[in-house]
Amino acid sequence: MTRKLFVLNFAGALLYGQKKITDGTIYDQVKLRLANDPDVKGGGLDVEVKEGAVTVKGRVTTEKAKAKIEKLVRRVKGVKQVSNQVSVEPS
Repeated sequence: MTRKLFVLNFAGALLYGQKKITDGTIYDQVKLRLANDPDVKGGGLDVEVKEGAVTVKGRVTTEKAKAKIEKLVRRVKGVKQVSNQVSVEPS
């Protein structure tokens, strides 16, 4: 009985110790990745995050950049869904 109680307390401590990933943290990480990517150059893109669902809006100049946006966003911890509403408008 004591052993089961220890295991439950340990598991509870692990869960309690984990930090919840907030929408603000996701937003910051997404903006950072998009802005620093040489293909996307996404500093001017609009990003919205709600309960881990990320929506990206704006314009890029190539299809490659648009496709890369989704890949970059999906790599951010805590992202559950991506809506890529970016349009391609060659300069």
